Amino acid sequence: MERGEVEVEPSEGEGGLDGSGWREQITLRGLLVSTMIGIMYSIIAMKLNLTTGMVPNLNVSAALLAFVFIRSWTKLLQKAGFVSKPFTRQENTIIQTCAVACYSIAVGGGFASYLLGLNRKTYELSGGVSSEGNNASSIKEPGFGWMTAFLFVVCFVGLFVLIPLRKIMIVDLQLTYPSGLATAVLINGFHTQGDKMAKKQVRGFMKYFSISFLWGLFKWFFSGIEDCGFEQFPTFGLQAWKQTFYFDFSMTFVGAGMICSHLVNLSLLLGAVLSFGLMWPLIDRLKGDWFPETSEENNMKGLYGYKVFLSIALILGDGIYNFTKILLSTIVHVIGRMKTRKLNAGQRNPSATRKLKQNEIFMRESIPMWIGIIGYITFSIVSMIIIPVMFPPLKWYYVAVAYIFAPSLAFCNAYGVGLTDMNMAYNYGKVALFVLAALSGRENGLVAGLIGCGLIKSVVSVSCILMQDFKTAHYTYTSPRAMFISQAVGTALGCITAPLSFFLFYKAFDVGNPHGEFKAPYALIYRNIAIIGVEGFSALPHHCLQLCYGFFAFAVGVNMVRDLSPPKIGKWMPLPMVMAVPFLVGAYFAIDMCVGSLTVFLWHKLNPKKAESMVPAVASGLICGEGLWTLPASVLALARVKPPICMKFLTS
Repeated sequence: MERGEVEVEPSEGEGGLDGSGWREQITLRGLLVSTMIGIMYSIIAMKLNLTTGMVPNLNVSAALLAFVFIRSWTKLLQKAGFVSKPFTRQENTIIQTCAVACYSIAVGGGFASYLLGLNRKTYELSGGVSSEGNNASSIKEPGFGWMTAFLFVVCFVGLFVLIPLRKIMIVDLQLTYPSGLATAVLINGFHTQGDKMAKKQVRGFMKYFSISFLWGLFKWFFSGIEDCGFEQFPTFGLQAWKQTFYFDFSMTFVGAGMICSHLVNLSLLLGAVLSFGLMWPLIDRLKGDWFPETSEENNMKGLYGYKVFLSIALILGDGIYNFTKILLSTIVHVIGRMKTRKLNAGQRNPSATRKLKQNEIFMRESIPMWIGIIGYITFSIVSMIIIPVMFPPLKWYYVAVAYIFAPSLAFCNAYGVGLTDMNMAYNYGKVALFVLAALSGRENGLVAGLIGCGLIKSVVSVSCILMQDFKTAHYTYTSPRAMFISQAVGTALGCITAPLSFFLFYKAFDVGNPHGEFKAPYALIYRNIAIIGVEGFSALPHHCLQLCYGFFAFAVGVNMVRDLSPPKIGKWMPLPMVMAVPFLVGAYFAIDMCVGSLTVFLWHKLNPKKAESMVPAVASGLICGEGLWTLPASVLALARVKPPICMKFLTS
């Protein structure tokens, strides 16, 4: 058995294990439910992206919601006297795939990073005219038309790049893909554990969804003006509140903390204590020595510059280390697999019967190789024509070179995810950002770097998500052809819903304000990475380079300790890339997520069996309830309807 496989064995005749054709697995009700979940999760993911930049993996939550919606629908039809088509694990898998493909565009489409990094507010926060490479020609304000066109051009390329390698990675190499496998195990569990557990999960989801939605409404009444309401409740005192240490009663972040691992949440808290608890107050005392006494709060040559560049150092240190590690482990693993296949030729795996059944159904309705090749070439040519027209600084030959190297990068990333579950797409994008920014020169480098980053990241990320979904399909006996079609439908849907959900926030709230709720920290980080690529280290404030060296080394050192020390020590090492987020955002959301983590910990101690089955349902309810309240809150903000009360705390 492969590492990480938790057996929830499908029984014959349960949930459609006859391997029915792909046309039967794609249903109208499934597409409707996928659209509903995809839109809702696009709004939730966009909110998380624009507030902290941290979006937990919602695949399991999407599979649960798909099950809840369809089961509730079929029960209603039965009570009304109608006979509905049985709900199978294959249909559940298809819905989950389409919904995840849709909301993934909101997560990785650049709305809070490389695309938003082009707008005027980020340009001004990055130094404006005082920076040579950060010139006014590198500004492009967000627009629904060009953003949607850009997504349609770049996102579909990734769907075709790894189709020829589908059998090799899933069947021959038997890569684990932990997230895809976990989703498959959950879906198989839904369809074998009976209605009793399903009813409990539905009730749990609806209960906490309602509580979270109503709590969002209640909080809104007290948030009349800026720095008002429960979001600014000084839980640990006013002095701690000034350093962003408070619990802001956000059910979205509590739910996200319940989904994320304890290590992620504790790493966030450590980053918050290190930055806002220690470093920023100490560096602020050096005003007049390290940076000008009169510098504005958002000046990149002042304290704000240290916040941005030290977080970049942590992100790059962690990213480069893991990039190198996974690249090397991929090469070693491929060589090892080739030797093992030669030595074990003709031997039969102990679970050969089940695997043969999975392989048979997985290969029965194969996707022809010519579809992958023609699709990739066609969309690459379209990109080479359209992207330089939309963004003249990125020349067509850079786009061509990017698409020549993209398949090998996509393979390395998908293989690494199959082994470790770590998606390195953002790191491949950052490498492209640096290279293109440096090659394109000071006049064009910033725009070329940011857009080139998005181009590479989209191909590498979408192809990896598709391979994860193929693993889920393999384990749930779902047709890969149906999976590919649902992924394409979800991607097309996401290219429309993601920009719409972005403008829901962009028009209603002050996105990009470093003191507001929607800070969009990664937009500033990505633009400043491009500035470093164009200008070199001259963009850094005084003594910042030495600190950056230290934090870069810290990120590499922590990762080395985790990998080389015994597991009982390594498991306590923090995650540097996660630690970097509070450096810019603050401590409040880390406290929220730690509350979620503490809730899960106590629940597992008190009632482990119930916690195992109910945590995903409760967390999903908390995230979806307050996340959905964002929609009416945005409409009220657009209509200029302000909350009637301002709850504010002052010193005596």
